[in-house]
Amino acid sequence: MRRAFLRRVGEMIRQESDTTFFTVDIGMWAIRDVLSEYPDRCTNVGIYEDAMFSIAAGMARKGLIPTVFGIQPYLIERALEQIKMDLAYQKLGINVVGTGAAVDYPKYGYSHYCAEDAAIIKQIPGCEFIAPGTAKEFIQLFDQTYRNGKPTFFRISDHPNKTYDIDVEFGRAKVIQRGSKATVIAVSIMLDEVMKACKDEDVTVLYYTTLEPFDKETLALNYNNGKILICEPEYMGTLLADVIDTFLGKALQIGQVAFPKEIFRNYGTYDEKMAYYGLTAENIADKLHELIEQE
Repeated sequence: MRRAFLRRVGEMIRQESDTTFFTVDIGMWAIRDVLSEYPDRCTNVGIYEDAMFSIAAGMARKGLIPTVFGIQPYLIERALEQIKMDLAYQKLGINVVGTGAAVDYPKYGYSHYCAEDAAIIKQIPGCEFIAPGTAKEFIQLFDQTYRNGKPTFFRISDHPNKTYDIDVEFGRAKVIQRGSKATVIAVSIMLDEVMKACKDEDVTVLYYTTLEPFDKETLALNYNNGKILICEPEYMGTLLADVIDTFLGKALQIGQVAFPKEIFRNYGTYDEKMAYYGLTAENIADKLHELIEQE
């Protein structure tokens, strides 16, 4: 996804004179030619995320279209005040692309983890949060939104879906399969694992790449006896309030496969961490069967 994003940025800077790009010591080699050719609109500001947001906000106020790039925990948590005051409060159209979501950088430890990113941004009114599952999906979603005049956050991953590569639309969930016994929500890079668990099951699978705004309409049309399994590669509960709000007044049975709300103190590879926390097809299948069998 990173390579696709940086290629798209290069095209954007060269072809659209009102676009700008800022990074914080990441991705410079891949975009070195553009950094050199367009220093007035394409800059590495160094390890200085909070200032990068303020610089981008100033340019957005002048009518430019800024895109900023960095590592997710530093973009979201280190610069939270700038996100609130410089972006959301002023209603500025800035594209924020973050890599290293959740446990994508396991060898660097807890400072580089950010399973809370979507939940944080969803609490700031006016912000959008997009989590594509593949490079193609990122390009589709970026092209649909980067000029929409809103603070839009993109979570990209080094571990995309490999089997499923879906045509996606901003703000809309995609129906992957239909069934009658339950509805499974697959978020972003979880789609491959969800489909391994669900492809032979009598269940509906909805694929979400836009987490804010949340598509309640598609979910409401796929109620399936009120049994819903949420599979998301962020902290457990990130989409729970949206699901409950969709069905106010109706009975629900909800299961969840996600990262537990705890500090990650263990060590291991990305795959080992995903297995340890149960973000696997095997655990999804177990949770689904438990949900279906509930009275």
